[in-house]
Amino acid sequence: MSAAGDGVANADEAQIRRLRLASFAEATTLLILLGIAVPLKHALGYPAATRIMGPVHGVAFVAYAWSVIATVSGGGWSRHEVTRLIVAAFIPFGGFANAGLLRRKQVDAAANRVGEQKWSTSG
Repeated sequence: MSAAGDGVANADEAQIRRLRLASFAEATTLLILLGIAVPLKHALGYPAATRIMGPVHGVAFVAYAWSVIATVSGGGWSRHEVTRLIVAAFIPFGGFANAGLLRRKQVDAAANRVGEQKWSTSG
């Protein structure tokens, strides 16, 4: 396993699951804000759309940022992976693009947890 992958056991599987959920919520609210609310405001003169979706996306963004910090602080994440997680928050569809990475990390964390349990019971 790579040096970056060695510490994946430190990142709690549930924390990675929360990060996946926060990533999905942040990406979805960004798309709704940019794809629906902003056009409604500018094309149809309906500013309430951005007054509603703006704060909703803001909360989703802060939750995502907090989740990234909480998850990667446990270790096991390369600089490239952390940069990818951060940059994705600013790009439409970025959160969805990270789904594969986060799923792999979650599977690795589960496998490491199972391996640690087997190791501790066999000794």
